[in-house]
Amino acid sequence: MRRLASTAILLALMTTVASAQTAQPRDQSQTREQAGPPAQIMTSIPSDAVTVTHWYKQNVYDPNDNKIGEIMDVLVDRSGKATGLIVGVGGFLGAGEKDVAVPFDAVHTTKKGNNDWYLVMNSSKDALKNAKGFKYDRNAMTWIPEDQARSTTGSGTNNGAPAPRPNAR
Repeated sequence: MRRLASTAILLALMTTVASAQTAQPRDQSQTREQAGPPAQIMTSIPSDAVTVTHWYKQNVYDPNDNKIGEIMDVLVDRSGKATGLIVGVGGFLGAGEKDVAVPFDAVHTTKKGNNDWYLVMNSSKDALKNAKGFKYDRNAMTWIPEDQARSTTGSGTNNGAPAPRPNAR
């Protein structure tokens, strides 16, 4: 009798543990809704596509081939479309540099005589230096106007130094 009771208890415990470990089925419609439609795989690359490497960390020149800045970030909207660029202008070796935002279509790629890509913008270095500046807020993970950056970025331990760029590690 004792053996029968202990077997029954053991069986009951094993059943409880097994059912607790069984994954509960999810509502599949909710999962698909959160993840979006099924991913499509491309079988070829569009002929007019260029990589972000053609933009990110590349120099930008005015129409007279004078360097006016460097692309510091590429901004994309929620759908993944490139909408803007952050251009670093002025300064020396990053010190005193100002970051300004420009529409993505304000900069275009062109080729030099030896077929190297380079970026051209119909602006001047002075126009960019006089534009509204932005700072990267690492906490919010976004660019904010410079005048707001002083009060929202950093913890007061950087002694007034500019906030690190998003690519700083």
